[in-house]
Amino acid sequence: MKFASYNIQFGVGLDGIFDPDRIAESLRGADVIALQEVTRGWPNNGEVDLVERIVSLFPDFHWVYGPACDIHRSSARIDGRVVDLRAQFGNMVLSRWPILTNRMLLLPRARTYEKLNLQRSASEAVIDAPGGAIRVYSVHLDHVSPEERIAQIRYLKERVFNFVSEGGAVTGAVEFGLPEVPLPDEFVIMGDFNMVPGSPEYCEMTGRDDYFYGRPARHGFAIDALARCGRLTGDSYSWIDANRPSERKHLDYCFLSPGLAPRLKDASVDTGAAGSDHLPVWVDLDW
Repeated sequence: MKFASYNIQFGVGLDGIFDPDRIAESLRGADVIALQEVTRGWPNNGEVDLVERIVSLFPDFHWVYGPACDIHRSSARIDGRVVDLRAQFGNMVLSRWPILTNRMLLLPRARTYEKLNLQRSASEAVIDAPGGAIRVYSVHLDHVSPEERIAQIRYLKERVFNFVSEGGAVTGAVEFGLPEVPLPDEFVIMGDFNMVPGSPEYCEMTGRDDYFYGRPARHGFAIDALARCGRLTGDSYSWIDANRPSERKHLDYCFLSPGLAPRLKDASVDTGAAGSDHLPVWVDLDW
């Protein structure tokens, strides 16, 4: 089962060209896809409905979209009713198999005065995969403040590790004539974390590196798939500065629940993708 995560930067590549088709081509072969910086009515890409474009490029996939940031742009009266143009910015999950439940988890944030600060979120999807239900999260953390990223990671981990006891999106749905949905233990967290390996935020997610045992699978901490496969090195990167192409950082990850460690087959970064300033992260699981 192949997972892919991609911050698509509004659909605009390093060359400044808006081209959702090449983004889709770089994700062919994935079974589950997590996208970040998916927009509707946003000025950076001509206010296109990028959700609709992506859905049209993956017609056989199930999908959910969560706009963490939603801003009124303008209004018009069309066919006798008011229609709003809204600027939306959020995450998306696509899956070959049905998405049984979805939650948008709004992450903690604080106002900034000099730099952009958007409401960030994690889109949670319970997927009815052939090997059993599994949770997938598409995540985008703050890009300005390490303190805010740590707060967001702590909140996210509380929801992720307490998912079963909290009940996910719904329990007791039979009261409304709806089927009861599974509450799977195992999860995959993918996205743009805006943190570098070994940083305080990274250690908040994975635990600190022991001098002898490294980072063994432990409850309360997630496994970095790339690191577990030996693919996270000093030369690794998943983001390129469009203004200074030599400036590269590793910001994008796929984290696994500890129980998935034996099922991890491979992980990699597609350094050949050109659809964004970020690069897709791929993970292959035996599921």
